[in-house]
Amino acid sequence: MGTEASGSGPALQELVREAEISLLECKVCFERFGHRQQRRPRNLPCGHVVCLACVAALAHPRTLALECPFCRRACRGCDTSDCLPVLHLLELLGSALRPAPAAHRAAPSAPGAFTCHHVFGGWGTLVNPTGLALCPKTGRVVVAHDGRRRVKIFDSGGGCAHQFGEKGEGAQDIRYPLDVTVTNDCHVVVTDAGDRSIKVFDFFGQVKLVIGGQFSLPWGVETTPQNGVVVTDAEAGSLYLLEVDFPEGVLRRTEKLQVHLSNPRGVAVSWLTGAIAVLEHPPGLGTGACGTTVKVFSPSMQLVGQVDTFGLSLFFPSRITASAVTFDHQGNVIVADTSSQAVLCLGKPEEFPVLKPMITHGLSHPVALTFTKENSLLVLDSAAHSIKVYKADWG
Repeated sequence: MGTEASGSGPALQELVREAEISLLECKVCFERFGHRQQRRPRNLPCGHVVCLACVAALAHPRTLALECPFCRRACRGCDTSDCLPVLHLLELLGSALRPAPAAHRAAPSAPGAFTCHHVFGGWGTLVNPTGLALCPKTGRVVVAHDGRRRVKIFDSGGGCAHQFGEKGEGAQDIRYPLDVTVTNDCHVVVTDAGDRSIKVFDFFGQVKLVIGGQFSLPWGVETTPQNGVVVTDAEAGSLYLLEVDFPEGVLRRTEKLQVHLSNPRGVAVSWLTGAIAVLEHPPGLGTGACGTTVKVFSPSMQLVGQVDTFGLSLFFPSRITASAVTFDHQGNVIVADTSSQAVLCLGKPEEFPVLKPMITHGLSHPVALTFTKENSLLVLDSAAHSIKVYKADWG
């Protein structure tokens, strides 16, 4: 049966892959469900499904009380039950699912690949993190996540130095953070999907400015070398430049740089060239899964490079689904790939695509990337709820 599944047409393989991502993995830890005790899918009373290991991690050790991580409905760990439809689906697709991870793990690392030297954060310290940034002056790491305080700042050793941004309904609160950046003068800018706004804080967590009413769904955010802020609007299909007087907390100007983008999310700015990379998630056609497109614009907003999932499939043996984008110090475009749990270098925009794997193991669900001044690569792994620090292995 495994041979037949692997030899089936692309449509069937795509269906299996989509089922694995959408139905057969726990959306808290992003591990695949299984028949082993810790990975058994469990129904919560509200109808959401998580693995048994996450039920145990979320439940109070004495009362077994827990809160659904998705809808926040209260329940007890003993009120959960096996999710039989998922278990049956695992049995049906089991032989088709097993080869994919093994094939990926066997992939060799490219010369000059990056090696993990340090990991910090972890479940509890971070909860379903979504955004990552570095303070250019202090080198501290800023993460947006789903904790009670939405912004957490780590020192260079990985210890929590500060946190702020209460979860709440007030204008100064952060409801659902999607991304974060730190300006050249150390102000923290967060995109909040909860009230569709951009929120600016000083580095100690005092709110300076709330920009609302202009966006349909602000998503990615990044600082420019001139201390402006570029923002993607996923629903409007637009890219904005915001010029802000950060110490005074005043929005000076809003400029729409691009329109007619297709569900733009991630955004990055090259400090070497001023180029802007945008990561699109266009909707899939028919029954096909959504792909991704990386577009790179010059400082004058001319399109200088573009590559999509299909184009990358001609150079890489497995499907690539880009979840994050950044530039390295040489102006190369770097993307995170959630399909193969990898980080890939696409080369310079005018050379697209010169595909080179940089990280091919040790990641579960990478969602954000950034480089330090020392050329270390920080990867935000949402499944591991942690930041992983990689350094180039020049040997």
